[in-house]
Amino acid sequence: MAEFNNVHSVAEMPEGDDAKRSFHHRMFLEPQEKKRSMKALVVKQAKKTCSCTPAKVKDYVFSFFPVLQWLPKYKLREYLLGDIMSGVIVGVLLVPQSIAYSLLAGQEPIYGLYTSFFASIIYFIFGTSRHISVGIFGVICLMVGQVVDREIQRAGYDLGPAALNVLTDTAAYVNTTISPVNQTSQKLLCDKSCYAITVGATMTFIAGVYQVAMGFFQVGFVSVYLSDSLLSGFVTGASFTIVTSQAKYLLGLDIPRSSGIGSLIATWINIFTNIHKTNICDLITSFLCFLVLIPTKELNEHFKSRLKAPIPVELVVIVAATLASHFGKLKETYGSSVAGHIPTGFLPPRPPDWNLIPNVALDAIPIAIIGFAITVSLSEMFAKKHGYSVKANQEMYAIGFCNIIPSFFHCFITSAALAKTLVKESTGCRTQMSGMVTSLVILLVLLVIAPLFYSLQKCVLAVITIVNLRGALRKFKDLPKMWHLSRVDTVIWLVTMAASALISTEIGLLVGVCFSMLCVIFRTQRPEAPLLGWVAESETYESLSAYKNLQTKPGIVVFRFEAPLYYINKECFKSTLYKQTGVNPVWMKAAKKKAAKRMLREKEVDSGGNQTSISMDFVSEPLGFHTIVIDCCAVQFLDTAGIRTLKEVCKDYREIDVQVLLAQCNPSVRSSLIRGEFFKEGEDHLLFHSVHQAVDFALGAQGHSGTNAAK
Repeated sequence: MAEFNNVHSVAEMPEGDDAKRSFHHRMFLEPQEKKRSMKALVVKQAKKTCSCTPAKVKDYVFSFFPVLQWLPKYKLREYLLGDIMSGVIVGVLLVPQSIAYSLLAGQEPIYGLYTSFFASIIYFIFGTSRHISVGIFGVICLMVGQVVDREIQRAGYDLGPAALNVLTDTAAYVNTTISPVNQTSQKLLCDKSCYAITVGATMTFIAGVYQVAMGFFQVGFVSVYLSDSLLSGFVTGASFTIVTSQAKYLLGLDIPRSSGIGSLIATWINIFTNIHKTNICDLITSFLCFLVLIPTKELNEHFKSRLKAPIPVELVVIVAATLASHFGKLKETYGSSVAGHIPTGFLPPRPPDWNLIPNVALDAIPIAIIGFAITVSLSEMFAKKHGYSVKANQEMYAIGFCNIIPSFFHCFITSAALAKTLVKESTGCRTQMSGMVTSLVILLVLLVIAPLFYSLQKCVLAVITIVNLRGALRKFKDLPKMWHLSRVDTVIWLVTMAASALISTEIGLLVGVCFSMLCVIFRTQRPEAPLLGWVAESETYESLSAYKNLQTKPGIVVFRFEAPLYYINKECFKSTLYKQTGVNPVWMKAAKKKAAKRMLREKEVDSGGNQTSISMDFVSEPLGFHTIVIDCCAVQFLDTAGIRTLKEVCKDYREIDVQVLLAQCNPSVRSSLIRGEFFKEGEDHLLFHSVHQAVDFALGAQGHSGTNAAK
């Protein structure tokens, strides 16, 4: 039988009847010429970037400020009513949520209102999505609150259980940027509330810078590592932490907020240790709020197709609870914790505390990534649903500026929020003009209504926060369906959820990313590698283990490796190939050598011919096949270890008179093989464009070889 390097195409065969039976038609594909001149590419890109024409400047300005594109085309009669209605409804819902989530972020209620106000205006200018609602997001507020608590402890402020003191003299803000070196003077210049928003604003500035930088350098690919199952598990795990952090307000307990690794368990231990100190008034209020909010929210969802607008039950509860607390004197009589004084108007703008940047720069990285990942994914989801396009890079700029600019106005980090976006879409939103209407609603609260919430109990805000987590906690109901669709995604969800809840939110996100990447690596490390059979009356080959009634060609084994071939799985490739073919060429060569040595010894001793004949039979024992065709359609790439492995496999099988042919290699793999000198001179025609072509070639070569042997 001819060896691999001696097999030739039909064009090189002797003339005759056998040669007329063409078994392999060479396919000539002329490769595209690739200009690899780095200098030319750099010069071309520099000319494109540095050229400045009026048309290019106009395009750049319009792309950077999308509002200039769509606002002149705004259709008043068609869009205005829907935008006003959705803007008012979202604003009404956003007011109580802004106040409640401020508590979660360790801030005073006024700062949540500031954040929602500025975020809506800035996204109106820079955003490309028509539907998403940008504002406060519970998980991000939780992460901000954890950093704020840590920095307050470092600064030496007393972390008592009472609420943060409300700053009544705005002049104290003038000194918030003083580094907390002298703790005594620092406390005199800036109280705990003042320092908390300083930390939050500094984090917001750094996170915004990260997001704008990611947009500028076009590194949005980072978000691809945050799969849907990972993000869902992270949000659910963080929801448990949020519920835990709000539980003390439900019970009216005065306990410090736990932070760091294992804060969830530590908080619950602390709660049960102090359960005898429960404020009965707060507990009853919480129970009544749950009784009103949960059924009404469920009705809103159940009848959302019939309701023109959702019932603003949160606002109703806040108004009712505030009136009950004020006229019932719940703070004075029962010691209930209340929101306290909420000032009207705006505080003077202030730059972030540059001295705090080294302390919070690392914490801002996961917050920035989560913020832009959620914003971009929601933007693309609603754009696809409504038939328009968004620019992912511009979305990163938009959310970045929604953090950078408000950080000078005593705000904390924002992102898109799914619940409010769904409300916005379902109530008739057509453009981001609805965001401006939402800002006007919040402005009305800031200028007039805010002080009226003085007597609002904090337990009511905690109930609002927890009720809004129902969507994330309901993900447990989807686990059976998720398990049926993909067990790997379900395991990723469970690991990320457990790590985010039991360890910490930041570490949980990191654990989820690392675990999901390990799952991908494990999938390529132990991939499927079936033998293939021929589908009768076609040129198709499919897995023998997956389908019945497939045929095999005599003397030919077709093997498919369903993963890239690289250093991680090269040994798996070899072992699976040897197992599937039933022949390990290395062992067979060793057995032949051992048998040959035994024969020589027997001849020298001259001990008879019986054992010698057995050894000769062993050496010449025929294999069940003469050709292995490797289907490379699922091999996306090869590295140097992969090329070396293919060389070794071909060489080992060639030495036991088995040829190895490669079929369906993509251009990248072909290029890697040629650069890696996989073929000897003149052998590159042995790369086949289909498995059927390779099998026909092997059958023809074997037939031609048998005819020559007969002659």
